[in-house]
Amino acid sequence: MRPLPDWLTDDRETAALAAMLSPDSSSSLEALAAESKAITLRRFGRTMTLYAPLYLSNYCSSGCAYCGFASDRKTPRHRLEPDEIHRELAAMKKLGISDVLLLTGERTAAADFDYLRRSVEIAAQEMQRVSVEAFPMSVNEYRELAGCGCTGITIYQETYNRERYEALHRWGPKKEFFDRLETPARALEGGIKSVGLGVLLGLSDPVEDALCLYRHLRHLGRTYWRAGMSVSFPRMRPQTGGYKPPFEVDDFLLARMIFAFRIALPDTELVLSTRESAAYRDGMTGLGITRMSIESRTTVGGYDDPENKEKGQFEIFDDRTVKEFCAALRKKNIEPVFKNWEPAYNGPSEGKIATIQPGKTKPCH
Repeated sequence: MRPLPDWLTDDRETAALAAMLSPDSSSSLEALAAESKAITLRRFGRTMTLYAPLYLSNYCSSGCAYCGFASDRKTPRHRLEPDEIHRELAAMKKLGISDVLLLTGERTAAADFDYLRRSVEIAAQEMQRVSVEAFPMSVNEYRELAGCGCTGITIYQETYNRERYEALHRWGPKKEFFDRLETPARALEGGIKSVGLGVLLGLSDPVEDALCLYRHLRHLGRTYWRAGMSVSFPRMRPQTGGYKPPFEVDDFLLARMIFAFRIALPDTELVLSTRESAAYRDGMTGLGITRMSIESRTTVGGYDDPENKEKGQFEIFDDRTVKEFCAALRKKNIEPVFKNWEPAYNGPSEGKIATIQPGKTKPCH
């Protein structure tokens, strides 16, 4: 069996974080919150960056036990065609959204790299910022996506525990633990400017997964030190298939995790999605989180047809409109930010350190 890389098992990297996450920590939750809030204010100001996901396809070739899109789910399968993508993007723009995350299942004949590349090209014509959460790709494929205007990828390892990973990923390409583990580095090597990492909290021991996630971020940061990094904290939500996570992650542990990551990674973007309740997201505003999704749809499409009753990948929790959510932010003296960059940013990086080069996005061929 292939051994885990040394950087993933080095306890010296995570001693301070482990101390903050311990239930026996000498730091109270209130003390961690105060320190996290102060760091967030100094580094990010009173702002919250907003984005929305757009599911392009629910075709999938993998059998993840916890996912509503797994290939054994009796879910109607389809993908958005170019005209539908244009309509979805137009509907999102009417909501004020400028930052879109394009999502697919694992690679299939119906939604392969060529389909994703064409979708990125369409989105880059309409949106100010385009990122992708899809299947692992090669360096050259990421280079093509960057040339089409994709600036970032999100990819969760789901869990860093190999035994749990093997049991949960029953078949399909996602079963390859190391291929997924090495994907963020390939993306940065291919010119993608930022990577978002995370674990699906509840699949394995959450503290152990959080420590491995931190080691992964630190490892990438040593080589791709000019790249952007973000961390997401998704908890399991009800989904088709009815999978019940074996590990509980309550509100207090999640808060402690967010505060600890902010203290340990003061310049890293921390993300909280609509998986969480409105009350919880409002409570965490200004305390460490700097990026949130808004008015999310987890169905394929859903923005142009808000009455779509199809089951999505999972059930969202915070279903407020953009207007309602922005009003809640402003009540806390936090300014919602839909765009704070120029389109010249949307070209590929060059080299391992992911240096941002001025100039326009290269056309796709």
